[in-house]
Amino acid sequence: MTTASDPKADLHFYLQSARDALLWKLEGLSEYDIRRPLTPTGTNLLGLVKHVASMELGYLGDTFGRPSGEPLPWLEDGAETNADMWATADESREHIVGLYRRAWSHSDATIDALEPDAIGKVPWWPSDRDEVTLHHAVVRMIAETHRHAGHADIVRELIDGAAGMNKGNDSMAPGDSAWWESYRGRLEKAARQSSDSA
Repeated sequence: MTTASDPKADLHFYLQSARDALLWKLEGLSEYDIRRPLTPTGTNLLGLVKHVASMELGYLGDTFGRPSGEPLPWLEDGAETNADMWATADESREHIVGLYRRAWSHSDATIDALEPDAIGKVPWWPSDRDEVTLHHAVVRMIAETHRHAGHADIVRELIDGAAGMNKGNDSMAPGDSAWWESYRGRLEKAARQSSDSA
């Protein structure tokens, strides 16, 4: 038998699970490792957290006339391109993680205070299509956060081999390092065979 659920509670559950997954990727790493750019476009763990915190404060704060008051100089006019995607040496892990946790609180207060069909205006979207409902904004943040948690999962695996969804549920196939090495070898072999036959 299926029971009725609370739509706002469901949305919050998936948003919080993505938030937790993203922060989990920082655990146990050095300052250097959380800042290392590991893709050609510079993707790094702490920068992902900084970006997502900024987006939450925008989509679930400013959009609904609920500014947080948090200074976000990396988003101001004249800021360096992509400044929200990496942390300077002066921006500590504690500062960025603290900002993200404050963003959660601010966003959660917005979700609690407003109805799902409440209308907001996204300040950085074109004026002819800047209106969104709270429901839309929360779904957008769930997608945004899960997307970047996936990036973080890959970056973390590149750093030290750690992978998985979260501490209590890695959502990975069972296997030791030898099994994973053999599995990866089979995939590489299949890829080579496919390209040889093309």
